[in-house]
Amino acid sequence: MFELAAPSALQWLIGVEIARFRNEAGLTLSQLSDATGIGRPKLGHMETGRSVQYANDIRRVLKACKVPREDIDRLVLLSSRPDEAAWIGPWTDVASDWLRTLVGLESLARKEFVFEPIVLPGLLQTEAYARAMTAGASRVRPDAGERLVEFRMERTRLLTKDPALELHAVINEQALNLWVGDWRLLNQQYEHLLRMSELPNVTIQVLRAQGGLHSATTGQFMLLDFAEARSIVYVEIQDAGIFVDDARRVHTYTLSTESLKRVALSPAESVTLIHSLIT
Repeated sequence: MFELAAPSALQWLIGVEIARFRNEAGLTLSQLSDATGIGRPKLGHMETGRSVQYANDIRRVLKACKVPREDIDRLVLLSSRPDEAAWIGPWTDVASDWLRTLVGLESLARKEFVFEPIVLPGLLQTEAYARAMTAGASRVRPDAGERLVEFRMERTRLLTKDPALELHAVINEQALNLWVGDWRLLNQQYEHLLRMSELPNVTIQVLRAQGGLHSATTGQFMLLDFAEARSIVYVEIQDAGIFVDDARRVHTYTLSTESLKRVALSPAESVTLIHSLIT
């Protein structure tokens, strides 16, 4: 579990995979250094993602960990991908490290599941809703607010790029009823949710109290799935983000996604409910 990630989301993700394989092999960094001839400091930087992981080094490390060839090829292929999060660059002065890492991982992800009990998911917010949320955030500098809104809106393009991110969002009814701005703003936001729900890569479900108990009682989380790496969970706290990569913990969150899907309204029922909120 990490609270801060490397500047490059791609390098961080590769590093997480390398560390997972080493731990699964039961090797210390010193033992892996002896087996590969790669210095311990360099191995440490490879795992934290604070240096570029070259294909030859990846192969040497994973072979020493007795990783199956298909997994080695998968990670080498991942390392050859272009940095799809390069577009974040213009906003590095206003977006926190953890937010940039999250959006970078979203840029690499194939699928995302998000549960939001309090506010609407960032990927589904209108510009006006995002501006109102930013204005109400005490931790955002007054001179950075508008540029942070621009960053948030650029992030939403992940749902319409090619290939588009597949999003499954479960939203607590409370989040829909949270008073943000005014009725006009909320009506526009509800209409936006309805439009987004029509996209083939977006699924929206609303969770009502009447639906009963579920296993995601600890609150908000995201589950990111990748084509060439194992899943990562993201949990937001007051002033930071936590990335969970431990396989057992990720599996627990995966079970929570299934619980939420069962308890929430169906996508069709959710659309009907959102439509009923428009005045």
